[in-house]
Amino acid sequence: MTYLVLDSLRHQTEDALNEQFAFDVLMGFSAPAKYLPSKYFYDAKGSRLFEQITELEEYYPTRCEFEILNRVGGELAEFLEDEPFEIVELGAGDGRKTKVLLTQLLETTKQFSYIPIDICETAIANLVESLNQSHPSLTTHGIVGDYFASIRHLENTSDSRKLVLLLGSNIGNFDFPSAKRFLHSIWKCLNHNDLFLIGFDLKKDIEVLTKAYNDKRGVTRDFNLNVLTRINNELAGDFDVSRFSHHGMYNPRHGAMESYLISLEHQEVHIGALEKTFEFKPYEAIHLELSHKYLLSDMQQLADQTGFTVLNNWQDSQGYFADGLWRVNKDFPES
Repeated sequence: MTYLVLDSLRHQTEDALNEQFAFDVLMGFSAPAKYLPSKYFYDAKGSRLFEQITELEEYYPTRCEFEILNRVGGELAEFLEDEPFEIVELGAGDGRKTKVLLTQLLETTKQFSYIPIDICETAIANLVESLNQSHPSLTTHGIVGDYFASIRHLENTSDSRKLVLLLGSNIGNFDFPSAKRFLHSIWKCLNHNDLFLIGFDLKKDIEVLTKAYNDKRGVTRDFNLNVLTRINNELAGDFDVSRFSHHGMYNPRHGAMESYLISLEHQEVHIGALEKTFEFKPYEAIHLELSHKYLLSDMQQLADQTGFTVLNNWQDSQGYFADGLWRVNKDFPES
């Protein structure tokens, strides 16, 4: 089993992470419009629930991207030319979709290694072990760390050309200015002619979007409510989860799905770790997540403004999702 835990992450003790969680909850619940950062969805239970969401009939993004990745391996290999390269995946998770792509590329070339990056050590350990069994000819070196520290580590240890993957629709969690800053930060860590494969959830019929975030089995509801259970478990909160409901809606002005928890009545919740009680008014909302949707022209604009050249866009058969292949252009002027 081969993976590296970056020193910057080793020093984050459980106490320090709990302190950050408590601070973020304090800031979110003290704001005029209450919110919680979406990164706190993903404890062990939250991760299991999200895996269930990806298999729901209403939830199309995973299914659509699988369709794309199942047919683009050959085309993608043409852009990589006949030279050794590294596939670097940001937020690799369990690697289900990536394995489809790796299988296709191995049929075309053996001149690459795979470097999955995730902040969760368990996810990386499981993925590396799984790939050693399913793809024994593939050289895999995992990294446990955040995106930018991991890419900077690779920048200092490897001169190979890179194909960076940001699959799913993770970019949608940023508003447009934040997405530009994020993408340009990645650009800074890469070399001229490196490649970037990035997933975008496209704008579509609002009913399709709304159903995807309000499934009839209530798995998305349970996923969102679990963040309150996590506060109870880790910060000594006394939330009664049954007194909150989940609400997912599309905001056409922002071009984004928005997720909220709604207090069903007037209530007070005490959080022991903060030694503080918070008031929730009837039907008051806690904002959890923004998931922006894109047009192909939006994707082009993001690439143009952050130092990338668009080489190709692949869409699924319904036109619901797109994976864009971008090339790093180091002639792009620094601002």
